[in-house]
Amino acid sequence: MKIIFAGTAAFAVPFLQSLINSEHEVCAVYTQPDRPAGRGLKLQASSVKECAQQNGLLVLQPESLDSADVLATMRAFNADAMVDVAYGLLIPEAVLQMFRFDCVNVHPSLLPRWRGAAPIERAILAGDAVTGVTIMLVDAGWDTGDILTQVELPILADDTAATLSVKLQEVGERLLQNTLRDLGFGKIVPQKQDDAQSCYAKKLTKEAAAIAWSAEAVNIERQVRAFIPRLVAYSLLQGERVKIWRAQVVLGVEKGLPGEIVAAGKDGIDVATGNGILRILELQLPGGKILTAKQILNSKSEFFKVGNKFDA
Repeated sequence: MKIIFAGTAAFAVPFLQSLINSEHEVCAVYTQPDRPAGRGLKLQASSVKECAQQNGLLVLQPESLDSADVLATMRAFNADAMVDVAYGLLIPEAVLQMFRFDCVNVHPSLLPRWRGAAPIERAILAGDAVTGVTIMLVDAGWDTGDILTQVELPILADDTAATLSVKLQEVGERLLQNTLRDLGFGKIVPQKQDDAQSCYAKKLTKEAAAIAWSAEAVNIERQVRAFIPRLVAYSLLQGERVKIWRAQVVLGVEKGLPGEIVAAGKDGIDVATGNGILRILELQLPGGKILTAKQILNSKSEFFKVGNKFDA
């Protein structure tokens, strides 16, 4: 097929590279305009744009796909299909009607569960046992189109958003290639989503990364895993922001007030919660490296001594 690729987030890059390496022809790449980022707020290209340019592909960055000029340019490619992976812009009906083999979207959840911007993170936060990748037809809504194919993947107890994203990319690349092949041969019958089973994966915010120690330890541990690597769950201790990179729930130990350090040693830093104890295994102080609890206690034992309390 002759394909237009639309994507912005880093999650989309392996899918673009997979198409580049396939028998298909990627005739153009659409990605969102460069956005200010970092402390200096300098314009930064998307990961998809960087990948496309490295492979010598034409990159287009319209603010939207609604204008007559944008539609005329896209139509002139005479593409067979569009592949949308984490593009982040709504695709209008005029675009959806443009392709012989439709516009297909790769979404990292088992739709209709977790429609929206943060399906991987929300699946971990909710304690889901499984997730997966869905290839669907794009329609006028957000992740509401008919399902073409799906593959299921277990969520392991130590999976973070980072590790789970990589696994979903790997199975998703194969699924996309197989789906495009079967779609071309007319072997797929699209299936309607059951809207009654859907839930919305709201985008994560920096504010949501703050730990509320009154929550249950099991929920805080999920929060730690879900916020890696972009935002990282954190809490304030004596005015310092402590980022928590790895933790585990500990049962059958003494209790304290939510946020209170109840034990600190080579096994970790134990903090009381609203229900249960959270053992911090890896953490990071401002300006410092990610260290194990044992490493950080060698120089900061007074900072993490028993009785000190994180802001709840």
